[in-house]
Amino acid sequence: MSRVQLALRVSDLEGSIAFYSKLFGTGPAKLRPGYANFAVTEPPLKLVLIEGEDGEPTRMDHLGVEVENSGLVADTAQRLTDAGLVPLEENDSSCCYALQDKVWVHGPGGEPWEVYTVKGDADTLAKADDSACCAAGSGRR
Repeated sequence: MSRVQLALRVSDLEGSIAFYSKLFGTGPAKLRPGYANFAVTEPPLKLVLIEGEDGEPTRMDHLGVEVENSGLVADTAQRLTDAGLVPLEENDSSCCYALQDKVWVHGPGGEPWEVYTVKGDADTLAKADDSACCAAGSGRR
């Protein structure tokens, strides 16, 4: 099953967790320092909350599509290349407390999109310096 991901940068992580738990009727699937994600069944959605600066309004960090396996990520990278887009592939990327394979592209307004699969847990929210992942500056290169 694929599902759309919406990653928001929020200044009040605890308040946002409480709000989205009530809105979607489910608590976080993963909760770590400065980070929470929800695996919402209906509608199929991966909602990611990333702690931002105090007092900063909530903003979109990035968008994504979670897919079932690395083969689907590779297929997407090829499809995007064939369509004339310039994807950035990241394999075995550790970011947002997960080990992932992913491919990034940017929409016409600069909005970052990732197609990814989660391969396992990781110990950190941080990203590699050459990653487009969702830590401070997310997907913006």
